Amino acid sequence: MNHPDRITEADTRLTGAEILIVVPALNEAKAIDACLRSLLTGDARLERADIIVADGGSSDDTRAIVTRLAQKFPNIRLIDNPERLQSAGINRAVALCARPQHRVLVRADAHAVYPPGYAMHAAEALVAGKFASVVVPMDSRGQTCFQRAAAWIVDTKVGSGGSAHRGGRLSQEVDHGHHCAMSLEWFRGVSGYDASFSHNEDAELDHRIRLAGGRIWLDADLRLDYWMRPTPRALARQYWNYGRGRARTVRKHAMTPRLRQIAPAVNLILLGGGLLLALLGLLLGSNGMVALGLAWPALYLTVLIGSSLAMALRHRSLCGLWAGPALAAMHIPWGAGFLSGILRKESDHAR
Repeated sequence: MNHPDRITEADTRLTGAEILIVVPALNEAKAIDACLRSLLTGDARLERADIIVADGGSSDDTRAIVTRLAQKFPNIRLIDNPERLQSAGINRAVALCARPQHRVLVRADAHAVYPPGYAMHAAEALVAGKFASVVVPMDSRGQTCFQRAAAWIVDTKVGSGGSAHRGGRLSQEVDHGHHCAMSLEWFRGVSGYDASFSHNEDAELDHRIRLAGGRIWLDADLRLDYWMRPTPRALARQYWNYGRGRARTVRKHAMTPRLRQIAPAVNLILLGGGLLLALLGLLLGSNGMVALGLAWPALYLTVLIGSSLAMALRHRSLCGLWAGPALAAMHIPWGAGFLSGILRKESDHAR
């Protein structure tokens, strides 16, 4: 494909009218008001930015709240997202609402509260660096003991494999990160999000941007808090979907996954194979087979226990003892989702 022309204007001082902010939403009545208000604070120029809420058919008061805010803030607009997925909602907002003056697309999450001037900071970083995309690091947070332990462990190498956007402190070019601002010209040039993806659509788009020659910048000065799932079950479901989404991206582009991406799948295979070997050893009365089969499960259990103890000691809190279970709730479902996606080649339309 031909590369989209990068922004070349020397003046990076934007008026705000160049920015299109898109907020996909579905049943976000508890959070949408605070989210939209935060996107408007910190810089008077944000009054000129267009904010589009792409609603996927909310059954709560989300639409009524947005409609009420739109009466107070004329730059807020509500549109329907009949396909419900976030990726489809953003594509639809760009297709229906982007105007000639729009140069920067800012993606925002309806359940997040943004720091003052977030969209302007991101847009100016994008234009100043002539990047295709600016992404941001996420600092994991939690309220309950389980959430806090999960937040502490996920931002470590054993939790996320050293992913730059997981608590990273260094601004740098990256392959992928939490989506923030994108050049609309680049976004259109690579045909936007693949709307068949319910998960990993951001990494899949980043891959296409980089294939086309675009640069992705992680701005470590612009940070977001990320609240971990409240229960092991919810966390496991989330990571199952993450693994499945990554598998779809790997299949679509015939990619070779990085070690940190395939490690959970390899771990799951070794765990399953080891336990089966140990069971077979019990049936055959072979202590050697039992010992060999239990070697990897025992090693992984040691890692989980060690993680729990390390987090409890580092943070001087018994809540840290949940770190091991949280780690297992991330690793094992991610690996299972990845293997399922690779082997079954299933559709990813389910949210």
